[in-house]
Amino acid sequence: MSLAHGLGGRSDLPVPLWLALYAGAAAVVVSFFALTVLWKEPRLRGADAGRALPLRLQRFIDSAFLRVTSRVLGVVLFGGFLAMAWTGPAGSADNPAPAWFYVWFWVGLVPLSLVFGPVWRRLNPLRTIASLIPLRRRELPPRWGYLPAIVGLLAFLWLELVYPHSDSPRAIALFATVYAVIHIAFGVVFGPRWFDRGDAFEIYASLIAGLSPFGRRADGRLVLRNPLDGLLALSPAPWLTALVLVVLGSTAFDGLTRLPFWTSLDAGVLGGTAGLAACIALTYGAYAGAISLTRPYLRRGFDPYPAFAPSLIPIMVGYTVAHYFSFAVFSGQQGFGRAIDYTVVSTGVIALVQIAGIVAGHVLAVTSAHDRSVGVLRANYVKVGQYPMLALMIGYTALGIALVSGS
Repeated sequence: MSLAHGLGGRSDLPVPLWLALYAGAAAVVVSFFALTVLWKEPRLRGADAGRALPLRLQRFIDSAFLRVTSRVLGVVLFGGFLAMAWTGPAGSADNPAPAWFYVWFWVGLVPLSLVFGPVWRRLNPLRTIASLIPLRRRELPPRWGYLPAIVGLLAFLWLELVYPHSDSPRAIALFATVYAVIHIAFGVVFGPRWFDRGDAFEIYASLIAGLSPFGRRADGRLVLRNPLDGLLALSPAPWLTALVLVVLGSTAFDGLTRLPFWTSLDAGVLGGTAGLAACIALTYGAYAGAISLTRPYLRRGFDPYPAFAPSLIPIMVGYTVAHYFSFAVFSGQQGFGRAIDYTVVSTGVIALVQIAGIVAGHVLAVTSAHDRSVGVLRANYVKVGQYPMLALMIGYTALGIALVSGS
């Protein structure tokens, strides 16, 4: 299995790289200035927004039958995956478990969550198994926030992007088993709350689900909503910004590893680990720098990190689409136990999807950030106070397009 994501080289782009960069940056800039003219007051209502869907549909979704069926399905699928990964053929060419894990599960969480909302919370087999083990629950320390999820996410990203045998069914089986044991144990100790904060995959899916048009209002009603309202409805907690920036930094590292200069380094495991850490640190540093330049324009009492954290999620989704689209289309075929057909989609279509994903993610991020800005920036500095974040998003856009082009 090839774990390289995106396009193989600049020649695959259907337009010149310079034109793609200018077009992407222009889309972000034009959307920003249009918003400053047309969007003068906060319009997003978060958990209070949405048009209620029929009660009959909500009763079916909330029914015990569907809830139990979802949990059983999740456990059965997880058991089948582990059985294949542990006992199936030792090579990824003959064993579909790597494709199931990296493509059907990891990449599949994106469209699943975007379309249906936080459905993985229902399917999560670790949450189900932990709920069946009785034990006196302890309170999860609030200061931990999303930190446990960051640890689990870093472990997965290292396995996927750094470990030289990441496509080994046995390595994947070992990771999944250890991960499951740890999180079931913590789920037993801390109760269901653990999976809301500690399970990297469930939290990742929940963040993406914030962009789903389907969600829950504060009163519990199932609603059709503006996806940007869904972002504001996400539960804030410490380390949320860091969690999203870890994903962004990892996609930057993924693009970096496909550049000729990186492949010529033969960095090995230590070099790959250092490269992944450096990309995450640089991504975080750029964001922290933009926040520090924005801070003087804030109204008193506002912390910019939780205020603007939801605006990073569309960028995270856009980068994920860009870096995993071709990987999903091609390597996902191995999950059916057949050879890859590279003619199912052209490189031009792949490139357009990648560029569109990055640009759309940043435009949505600009919109979300602007709505927050008019609420948290001082009245006379709403426009100038957003310039640091605008510059950051232009930089992220240009870097993202350059990296998926392989240039």
